[in-house]
Amino acid sequence: MDMLSKIANKGKLTLGLVFPLEAYHGPVATMKNQEKLAKRAEELGFKALWFRDVPFNDPSFGDAGQLYDPWVYMAHIMNHTRNIALGTGSIILPFRHPVHTVKSINSLQLLSKGRLIVGVASGDRAIEYPAFGKDVEHKSELFRDSFFYIQALQADFPYHSSTFYGSTNGGIDLLPKYKENTPILVTGHSGQSVDWIAKHSNGWLYYPRDFKSLRLIIQKWTEALDKYEKDWKPFMQSLYIDICHDPSTRPSPIHLGFRSGTEYLVAHLKSLESHGVSHVILNLKYGKRPADEIISEIGEMVLPHFQT
Repeated sequence: MDMLSKIANKGKLTLGLVFPLEAYHGPVATMKNQEKLAKRAEELGFKALWFRDVPFNDPSFGDAGQLYDPWVYMAHIMNHTRNIALGTGSIILPFRHPVHTVKSINSLQLLSKGRLIVGVASGDRAIEYPAFGKDVEHKSELFRDSFFYIQALQADFPYHSSTFYGSTNGGIDLLPKYKENTPILVTGHSGQSVDWIAKHSNGWLYYPRDFKSLRLIIQKWTEALDKYEKDWKPFMQSLYIDICHDPSTRPSPIHLGFRSGTEYLVAHLKSLESHGVSHVILNLKYGKRPADEIISEIGEMVLPHFQT
C-alpha cells in the first residue's frame, strides 16, 4: 500500500497536523518541543505531518511557517518518528530547480522507506518572486514547466526539454532512484484549471470554504476526473482550529477556521467527510491553549470517530 492510500480513501476522513505544532502570535513560531509533539501525534493516530515551504518572512502575510528548510526539517522529524506520513504543504515549484526537487524527494523517500507525500504550489506571496529572479506573471507557466520536468526526471537517463529550467539529452542520469510512485498533490489552483489538476496530479489540496462553496468545488473536481476517465483521487484541505476546554462550546469564526469545543469539531469533520473530503490538515496557530493539550484532546476525543 502506498503512503497516499494510507491517509486518504474514498468516503473516509483522516486527520493530519501542520508544523509548527504550536499556537503563536505574529509570524514567527518558537519551534519548541516539536519532536516530542510529532511523536505524540503519531502515537495518537494522526495520519500525517505537513511541512510548509516559506522562503522569506513577509511580516504583512503573518506566517513564516516552520522556519526551517522543509526538506531538512522533514529529515529531522523523520528521524524522531517511525511510520507517520510526511507531507509537504507545499513546495513552491517556481522557486526550486526541478533537479534539486527530485533529488530531495528521492533521497527522502529512500531514507524514510516511502513516507513522503509531496504537495506542490506556485506560491501565494508575489513579493518573493523578484528574490528568485522570477516574474510572478509567469508563475502558472513556471509551475507547469517544473511539474513536467519533475515527472520526466524519474525516468532513467531522461530526455526532456524545459522552457525555464534547462534540458537533459539522455546522456546523464539523476540519482538516487526511487522506483515507486511519489504522490504529487496540487495546492489550490497554482495557476491551473481544475481539469489540468485532475488529469496530472494524484490529488488536490485546498483551503477551508463554506459548505455551499465546498459542494461546488468537489462537484467540479468529480466532473473533471470523470472527463479524463480518472479513478477517484483525494480531495484534502487545511483547517485552522482553536479548541476550548468545554467540549460543548459552539463555534465562532477565526481566520480560515473556527474556535469551538471538540463536539462541534467532530460534527464539522463529519460534514466534511460526507462532502467528500478525505484528509484535513489541522493548523494550531490561533489556539489559546498549549499545543500538547490540544493534540492529546483531539487524539482522545476526535480521532476515534475517524478510524480507518
